[in-house]
Amino acid sequence: MPFIKVETNVSVPDETACLKGVSALAADMLGKPESYVLAVIEPGKKLLFGGTADPAAFVTLDSIGLPEDRTTEFSAAICGFLNRELSVPANRVYIAFGNIQRHLFGWDGGTF
Repeated sequence: MPFIKVETNVSVPDETACLKGVSALAADMLGKPESYVLAVIEPGKKLLFGGTADPAAFVTLDSIGLPEDRTTEFSAAICGFLNRELSVPANRVYIAFGNIQRHLFGWDGGTF
């Protein structure tokens, strides 16, 4: 049940392609089928980072069983993707990682 959300103050010319890329990235990093991934991209947000409106992003990556010892690796992969796809520098990206307990994540009328 990985969930990845990218909020950014830049415009995204091809949102569908970028969203597919974000979804595939999360699945690849976590080693889970992409059919389990929920991905969201919210471009054009009013966002200041360090007091400026230069390109920036806030990313949330939540998953049941998130391997906390790999967050540095995940951070590098996410920042690399955002730099390549949206020209957001790595030093203007914050990422919130969440290791969700099964009983605290709902799906299909129940929990995991």
